[in-house]
Amino acid sequence: MQENPGPHFGPHQHGPAAYPYPYLPPQPPSWFLPTPSGARYDQLARTSQARLWRQLVGTLVVAVAFVAVSITVAVAGMVVAGLTGVPMLPGTSQIFGDPVFALVVLLLSLALVLPLVFGTAALVQRRRPGTLSSVAGRLRWSWMLRCAGVAVLALVLGQGAQLTMLAVTGGDVSEAVGWAGWGQLLPALAVVVLLVPFQAAAEEYIFRGWVLQAFGAHLRNPVWGILIGAAVFASLHGYEWVGLIDVFAFGALMGWLAIRTGGLEAPIALHVVNNMVAFGLSAAAGNLEEALEQGAVPWQSLAGTVVQLSVFTAGVLYLARKRSISTVSP
Repeated sequence: MQENPGPHFGPHQHGPAAYPYPYLPPQPPSWFLPTPSGARYDQLARTSQARLWRQLVGTLVVAVAFVAVSITVAVAGMVVAGLTGVPMLPGTSQIFGDPVFALVVLLLSLALVLPLVFGTAALVQRRRPGTLSSVAGRLRWSWMLRCAGVAVLALVLGQGAQLTMLAVTGGDVSEAVGWAGWGQLLPALAVVVLLVPFQAAAEEYIFRGWVLQAFGAHLRNPVWGILIGAAVFASLHGYEWVGLIDVFAFGALMGWLAIRTGGLEAPIALHVVNNMVAFGLSAAAGNLEEALEQGAVPWQSLAGTVVQLSVFTAGVLYLARKRSISTVSP
């Protein structure tokens, strides 16, 4: 007597043995192009569709967004000032008579450009916005916090060098360090803590992130992106020659560090710490209006700049080597 072998599914029959896995419909192609493997930070926009027009159009969009946001925020600030009674100073370099309110408008006019830079990378270059942050496709937060620690040490030593040079050469130390009271400091400090991280990050994403990668999409040597980004960054500041040298050196070194560390974490960390301390010291001394106007900078400040940038660069490179921070995309 033949045993019943049970149900059998032939080649044209359907059943569990024929389809052990659920059917998955074909997925539509991703809008974002694959990130090039083994690429330096400045080469992350070098995708399969990296055409020159994408870099030109994207740069134009970022530039227009930068100007449009600045004008929009300034006009909105005037409206708010008129409604709340903030004094206006027509015909002067500072529109608003309240320096804390003027600081809010300034920081917002820069911070609000940040999402537009991300959007331009996504829509025009068809790449993931995270590639503006680092070779990992995102901000490496733990690495950025370590860089911030180095930035604090570098800033303390730099301020010490500047004060020493002022004292030795007979400069006015009170301009660098002063105390106008808590009433002057606390309102400005709240604005600084809340908005400076976004303002500083936005500037790094524009002048180090976007500019470096727009040039890097087509040029092998990153020096043009570093120098042009630093020059444009310096040109948008209102300092005299000493201050412009300071800002240009900062921008050029931050561009170089972005490539050497594979991302914007180190530049953002130093930029945030530097601006927080700079605005905080100015508010504490009652000189916030002068800080907003920029203008003249004592030549002795270059001593502080040299010490600050040297200590930060050496510290970041040491930690990057020690922690094996990746400098190319996976």
